[in-house]
Amino acid sequence: MMIPWQQIDPETLNNLIEAFVLREGTDYGEQERSLAQKVDDVRRQLERGDAVLVWSELHETVNIMPRSEFRG
Repeated sequence: MMIPWQQIDPETLNNLIEAFVLREGTDYGEQERSLAQKVDDVRRQLERGDAVLVWSELHETVNIMPRSEFRG
């Protein structure tokens, strides 16, 4: 189930994004990016609609994923 990110408390949303960024271990190329920069990148993706927050009833977890991969 998709969760509207706008309805999440800002501090909670920030914590979800930070956990996602730290879990993903994404390679950003030659220049290393700070945690704050990575969090801002993901937040912008949510704002543009390129990424979505998804609740998994099976795993009882929230995840962030590309909208193109969401099958709900």
